[in-house]
Amino acid sequence: MPSEPERVVVDPEGPLLMEGPVEIQLPDGTTACSDRFMVAVCTCRRSRRYPWCDTSHRRRTRRETD
Repeated sequence: MPSEPERVVVDPEGPLLMEGPVEIQLPDGTTACSDRFMVAVCTCRRSRRYPWCDTSHRRRTRRETD
C-alpha cells in the first residue's frame, strides 16, 4: 500500500508550509528537526531562526507598481 505524499504549501509572500514532522538537511550538513504538525520553513533567509520562519519577511516593504 503506497503511503500518502507529504503536503507542502508554497506561499509566494511567505514561507513554505509543510505538514510535519520534518527533518531538514542544511547546506553545512547539519540537520534541523521539528515534530510539530505544521512547520513554516523560511525561504527569504531573513529569519534569525533559519531554517524555521520567524516572520521576518513581513518587515520588508514592497515597491508599488504603476
